[in-house]
Amino acid sequence: MPGRIVVYGSYGYTGDLIARFAKESGIDVVLSGRNLERLRQQATRYGFELAPADLSDASSIRKVLRDADVVIHCAGPFADTYEAMAEACLDTGTHYTDITGEAEVYEGLWALDARAKRAGIMLLPGTGFDVVPSDCLAAHLKSRCSDATHLELAFRGLGGGVSHGTAKTMAKNIHRGGLIRRDGELVSVPAAWKTRMIDFGDGRPVHCMVIPWGDVVTAYRSTEIPNIMVYMMFPAGPARILRLARPLLPLLGTRPIQNLMKKRIEAGPAGPDDQTRAAARNELWGEARNAAGHAVVARLSTPEGYTLTARMSLLIANKVCNGEHKPGFQTPSTAYGEDLILELAGTERHDG
Repeated sequence: MPGRIVVYGSYGYTGDLIARFAKESGIDVVLSGRNLERLRQQATRYGFELAPADLSDASSIRKVLRDADVVIHCAGPFADTYEAMAEACLDTGTHYTDITGEAEVYEGLWALDARAKRAGIMLLPGTGFDVVPSDCLAAHLKSRCSDATHLELAFRGLGGGVSHGTAKTMAKNIHRGGLIRRDGELVSVPAAWKTRMIDFGDGRPVHCMVIPWGDVVTAYRSTEIPNIMVYMMFPAGPARILRLARPLLPLLGTRPIQNLMKKRIEAGPAGPDDQTRAAARNELWGEARNAAGHAVVARLSTPEGYTLTARMSLLIANKVCNGEHKPGFQTPSTAYGEDLILELAGTERHDG
């Protein structure tokens, strides 16, 4: 395959899964990150080239990206790392992708749209479970309700688990409450601000609550629908406790509590094992409605989130290397259309 793909943060849980799937698929990638010893171990395991670099060292990351077509940025929390990587990509003419789900990262990269167009590169964050399936679902709903004014999305995981990186990002943001799009503007809302019973397709509605998911940025970019909320399955009892605990949530953002949560996370498994991932699924639901109250509904069923993220990130990187890319800030659906998610084996979409 033509092209040069750099996986930065390749020795993290998801980065290593990307490297492993690349090896199994016969795709060459360059392993990169700041920990040389972990890179050497990984390069020995997979037989890939390694190229150490530190995002805090502008010259080292630019040296690695200078000959790269695209980077898959896997080193989070992305709110702390995306800017340095994006600046390096702008300087070297390298297409940027990452696996973040953080709304503030999407906002920050969107602000670089004009510079990316001038540089002739694509900025495409969220090439995994955050936010390929939900973004494609949003675009599909928009195509069925062209005058939609409201978009609601939801997801649930059946089995699976979370990696250290995901857990740390969740812990970092746990005190911030929710985030929605209202009349085109981002609005912060309290934790468990709104709940809804949602049927993911089995005829048994489950309790879900609004969360600060990245689609409040990306789905708005993709569809221009001005009112957007994203829900996650969350039991009613814990949601009530979360509402009662709102006054205490700022304490979770303090350094001692953050350090404690980080230690607890690092003491656990790096992420779900192969057997767990193989048995798990994700289900998504979406509804778009117009000012007259006409609504359309669609659902998606996908492979487990980390499997989806690794395979979809490679699929998109392949597209970039084959010349399929658009300059500027893009979302999965603006870059590759609403059916992109259906290119992934094991994914199904149903209307109604």
